[in-house]
Amino acid sequence: MPGMVVFGRRWGIASDDLVLPGSFELFIRFLWWIATVVLYATHKGRFDCTGGTVLHSYLVVLLILLAVIILTLCAIVYISAQGTIMNPGPRRSMPALVYLRALLYIPELVWACLGVVWVSDNSGGCEPAEVGAVIGAVVASWIILLSMMVGVLIVFDPLGSLRKPALTGEYSGMRDLESSESSQLFYTARSVAVRVWESRLRLLCCCLPQDDNKRAAFSSIAQLVSGFFSDTDLVPSDIAAGLALLHQEQDKMELCKDPDDVISHSPSSPIREDLEIELEKAAHFMKFAVAAYGCPIYVYLNPLTGSCKLCWDCCHNRNAEYDLVGGDYVSCHLSSVLRITGLQYRDLIYISVHNQIFEIPFFVALDHKREAVLVSVRGTLSLKDVLTDLSAECENLPVDGVSGACYAHKGISQAANYIFKKLVNDGILTQAFSIAPEYRLVITGHSLGAGTASLLAALLRSTYPTLLCYAFSPPGGLMSKALAEYSKKFVISVVLGKDLVPRLSIPNMEDLKKRILKMVSNCNKPKYKILLHGCWYEVFGGAPDDFPTEMENRREEALSQPLLGEESLLVQGSTSYQSLSSDDSPTRPTHLPLYLPGRIMYITEDGPSRRHCFSQVRYRAEWSNEMEFRSILISPHMITDHMPDVVLRALRSLTRERPFSLCPSSLSNSHLNVI
Repeated sequence: MPGMVVFGRRWGIASDDLVLPGSFELFIRFLWWIATVVLYATHKGRFDCTGGTVLHSYLVVLLILLAVIILTLCAIVYISAQGTIMNPGPRRSMPALVYLRALLYIPELVWACLGVVWVSDNSGGCEPAEVGAVIGAVVASWIILLSMMVGVLIVFDPLGSLRKPALTGEYSGMRDLESSESSQLFYTARSVAVRVWESRLRLLCCCLPQDDNKRAAFSSIAQLVSGFFSDTDLVPSDIAAGLALLHQEQDKMELCKDPDDVISHSPSSPIREDLEIELEKAAHFMKFAVAAYGCPIYVYLNPLTGSCKLCWDCCHNRNAEYDLVGGDYVSCHLSSVLRITGLQYRDLIYISVHNQIFEIPFFVALDHKREAVLVSVRGTLSLKDVLTDLSAECENLPVDGVSGACYAHKGISQAANYIFKKLVNDGILTQAFSIAPEYRLVITGHSLGAGTASLLAALLRSTYPTLLCYAFSPPGGLMSKALAEYSKKFVISVVLGKDLVPRLSIPNMEDLKKRILKMVSNCNKPKYKILLHGCWYEVFGGAPDDFPTEMENRREEALSQPLLGEESLLVQGSTSYQSLSSDDSPTRPTHLPLYLPGRIMYITEDGPSRRHCFSQVRYRAEWSNEMEFRSILISPHMITDHMPDVVLRALRSLTRERPFSLCPSSLSNSHLNVI
């Protein structure tokens, strides 16, 4: 940091990122040089084959070339290891070394081609060791050259041009509002970044048919992604180093945290029995949220027998599907739902696997055990669902009976409206309640399905005032404060551990960016040491870093200066950097705040956060509030705690008081087979 400027442009790599790749190449080159020296020494004076003279010259020049490359790599590794992330001064000679290293690729390429010619035309009569050594040298050269080309493509930054783009279109009008050249350049760079990210999304989703919904989603996501780090000069390794430092800092703070900080009762129901009752219900309805994923989750939970069982069911029950369900052809998903939930064919009212952006699968069934008409919405399982997740702009969501601003996550709001229209306009709920009029409506889902279920419950609440919603691992940036307060009457959100998704919102991501900037700004360790210690800490644990800081050697006011490269496209107008000098510095919010739905049941591991793979795990559950989830926690469990089978295992452990091992999947598989 900042991104290195060579060949007339900024790249997605910093001058301190070459320590580890340079060391790896140096190791390979040194072994290669040693092997060539041994070959030359053992055969010196005995190159008497047809092309012996050429081979002798080839090896001599190869030794010299390798020696020059090794010396250059030593210099690159040494210089790259100097300074810190925020102090690139000792690395100012790095561009010259990069130019020299790039120049050495030319003779290496020429010599690799000569090696191919010698092997094909002049290697007759030579010893196999000599021929094999040349072939090995040629193959190694081509592998390194191809790896270099791939590396260049990876670190290429399409926004790294140092030429100032012309102000056109709507951004040219900024001259009247913002007279400074830096503001004009900032807005123009943002427009270029949006176009680049939109092109990337179109390329990534080229297999999807294009329509108005997808084009709108691409535009919305491109603006969101391009704007996130557009006012910084962070490269990916800086983010990784910041996350490693932040994780260790959070672990240190957790060790000092008072265990009674978590709320021990529901804000609306202070008695302990309320939590136990809701835990039992949540454990029951979670299996329906898992079942909504269909055959992929069933095969995942039963890797040895799942595919065979589903194939058998599909072959024998294909005709029954049309009699028992409506909507799209559901293939083997129907059998998966029945096996996971324990329902009968006659209990299913409707099942759909139709999946488009803003349109996600769901099923409706009769749950006789809990006397409920149950709607279960599927979570993220496809690229279309990811586009729905990432359409994170706010959208108005009028709900009867709510006083205050009603808005929600755009993609999830549209998915909830899609299912709402299917349930009401197609008469699905009418059909279900005609069979069981005394039953209560219950809506459930996991992840994206949980967010959709919560908004769907808010839309249906006026028609079905007794409905309940159980949202498992819902997305954090979901609904406005007024809607969140209203949903506490009928929504229970279940969050496990350090799950990322319930903490994922645009304001939380902005806060994460600020904290990453603060960590990399203050730390005076070289980046390669931060990354190596971070990898060791993530895999093997140990004591968190002591976070040495540069604050002792420079004034705190210096942190308010932007961390941008001198020749970066963007300039010194970043609010992210202006807020670095103080945690309490006011920042202007750029996005409306969104909250988790309903009352929040928070499940955590009861005991040390690090344990052996096969050790027993126990959980504790408490009522919490949205303030517990206003920042993102960095942890190896931030993804695994979101998995539906892990959430179900934790709920069953709490309700049956039976410990489970987190690591072996066979335990969870055998347990879920009897659902």
